[in-house]
Amino acid sequence: MKKFLALLILPLILSCTDLDDHAFIYPKDVEVQHFMWQGLNQWYFWQADAPNLGDTRFSSNEKYIDYLEEYRDPAEFFYKTCYKHRNVVGVENAVDRFSFTGDDYRVLVNSLQGITKSNGMEFGLARFQGSTDLFGYVRYIIPNSNAASKPISRGEIFTRVDGIKLTDANYRELLFGNKDTYTLGMADINDKVLTENGKEVMLTKEEGLEENPILVAKTVEVSGTKIAYLMYNGFTRGYNEELNNAFETFKMEGATELVVDLRYNPGGSVNSSRLLASMIYGTHTNELYIRQRWNDKLQSTFSKEQLEDYFAAKTDKGTPINTLNLSKVYILATGSSASASELVMNGLAPYIDVIHIGEKTRGKNEFSITMVDDRDNDYIYSGSREDKINPNNSWAMQPLMGRNENADGFSDYTDGLAPTIELSEDVSDMGELGDPNEPLFARAIQEITGATAKRDFTVVSPVEEVSNSKLFSPLKDHMYLDKIEHLPLPQY
Repeated sequence: MKKFLALLILPLILSCTDLDDHAFIYPKDVEVQHFMWQGLNQWYFWQADAPNLGDTRFSSNEKYIDYLEEYRDPAEFFYKTCYKHRNVVGVENAVDRFSFTGDDYRVLVNSLQGITKSNGMEFGLARFQGSTDLFGYVRYIIPNSNAASKPISRGEIFTRVDGIKLTDANYRELLFGNKDTYTLGMADINDKVLTENGKEVMLTKEEGLEENPILVAKTVEVSGTKIAYLMYNGFTRGYNEELNNAFETFKMEGATELVVDLRYNPGGSVNSSRLLASMIYGTHTNELYIRQRWNDKLQSTFSKEQLEDYFAAKTDKGTPINTLNLSKVYILATGSSASASELVMNGLAPYIDVIHIGEKTRGKNEFSITMVDDRDNDYIYSGSREDKINPNNSWAMQPLMGRNENADGFSDYTDGLAPTIELSEDVSDMGELGDPNEPLFARAIQEITGATAKRDFTVVSPVEEVSNSKLFSPLKDHMYLDKIEHLPLPQY
């Protein structure tokens, strides 16, 4: 395995004495802040813009230490060192909306593999347009989870947690706080009116829940057309072989059309997105899928081959890609579709027709890499080097490091990708995922078959989404670059 970069062999210029990171003496109680500053100074996408990350920011070692000691809470230090982070300046004024940090790298690494502490209920939090009442609605239940054994299913509504009515002020503590077990108070919906029905469901979060992102993979035949449907809820690299197997089944079943449901997919592995795009479009290994754009300090150090990713002929385990070789694909995507989901859509756009049904996507067009206190690996996490991580510092960072542009050079979708056909989910008519009558899937089928008997897709109960359960997972809605360990070492 080749190491990616040896970038911070560059001296840390803090004074006239050319001290490097090993020689520099700093108080042990700010070693987390030191790790964060060093990593951000090398890798952060907006390094040149962040006022406290400049290579000549500190005129002396003492001034550098003063800055490290200014914010004793490492999380506060991280967000205030980033460039106009939303946690500091608010959403409206933010440049960096997605970088984050955590005090245990193991939790983050597990989440990259689809392993989290969860009760298995994935849900949205919303209010009716023009209303201040907050409620939750069940999106789906993860198989083999605690919720899977309870009387709760997609489309159900809850308004209370442990008897307390949900509000903007309390939902974080009630649903995402320290309590592993809580009881939901359920409700019915009728013409935008919520009525508590007396049903209660107790759920418990359990360690080590592993979610297979392929929730549904099936082929349906409508009016003589065989349509493959894939409900894919996360770009989790450990499931690339299963994803390829699903496409093998689609081919065996004679599917000629494809609907990819990414409505709840917040992103994940860049390489998994490349493989999925290849399964859709083809194994055109001479055609560019995406090109990376790093900060100015790094961009010139990479070769063309390092910066560019082409469509794949094989999975990362060497299995031939099963591709449908399509010229058109139908993708269901909403405001909960982000990062690698958007990357698939943008990466395919120069080559095939991408019919986007749903809502404008989240607008997450930056990638990140997991960083830990392993200086000799340029702070990049590697599973084979866990014994090299500073044992006194378990903190990890997931800073934004760059953007991916498609073959046409387009990457500017910070405001989200607009739908070809706009259609929101209706909380009063959620339907069953993968059922041809489920509204978003049904709209795609209508577009595919050109059915003359037009169904009425009026949304009776449109909602304003406030948040969702995936945004409180360790990975949130990040797109992570997992090609890193396979890139050759740049030369200086």
